[in-house]
Amino acid sequence: MFTTLGKNIHTVAIESDFDACQDLVKRAFDDPEVRDGLSLNSANSINISRLLAQICYYFEAVAQSKQRHSADPVISVPSGNFGNLTAGLFAKAMGLPVKRFIAATNANDTVPRYLDNGQWLPNPTQATMSNAMDVSEPSNWPRVEAICEKLNWPLSNLVGIRLSEEQTSQALAELYAHGYVSEPHAAIAAKALSLILVPDEVGIFLGTAHPAKFKDVVDRELKLNLPLPAELEAVAAKAILSAQLPADFAKLKAHLLAVLA
Repeated sequence: MFTTLGKNIHTVAIESDFDACQDLVKRAFDDPEVRDGLSLNSANSINISRLLAQICYYFEAVAQSKQRHSADPVISVPSGNFGNLTAGLFAKAMGLPVKRFIAATNANDTVPRYLDNGQWLPNPTQATMSNAMDVSEPSNWPRVEAICEKLNWPLSNLVGIRLSEEQTSQALAELYAHGYVSEPHAAIAAKALSLILVPDEVGIFLGTAHPAKFKDVVDRELKLNLPLPAELEAVAAKAILSAQLPADFAKLKAHLLAVLA
């Protein structure tokens, strides 16, 4: 949506993956000319304000669960950059009753492998249908470890689950068979929850967005023609105004200073 607005909104498309984009953002924050000269800020989970907002729906979800079930829930979180899971841990630290968390990933499984064998070995990022989770070096993982260390929570309390593309497709179909049109990230979280939950446990899985945000995947996997919400329909035919740049900080910096300074 924002790529079509123009005026005082300038978007940039980087010819690479999320990890490369995030590295550019971090380098921008490390550059005083960009950071201070442009009053740089972040809207993603680099900014703790993003996590503070996400904490709220953990409390809302658990409050709704407690109206029907007395047990503390297991919460499955679709995980890429791990900001959402970090917010959940902050909520638990504030007193939210959660039995345990599941970190559900796609093929970019640095964290599930780390939780399994203790070795932090990021692989090259793979493109998947759950592309908001195509992250091999999640910047929020140090926060996860810091929270757990501070509160003496063993990392073994976190369960990491990796789903393949085939499993993601199956998970979408299973949810649809129950009358729920999902997007691929929520489907991964739901499937991971079903694999881990034991009898008498209560589970909650989180989603990422309206399924229409991933219309191409949902239509293809479920053989649908998903209608767009009015807000997306209004801009669907508009031109994308993003500047195309390589994953090169010098070129990004020059572009930002030329457009915004």
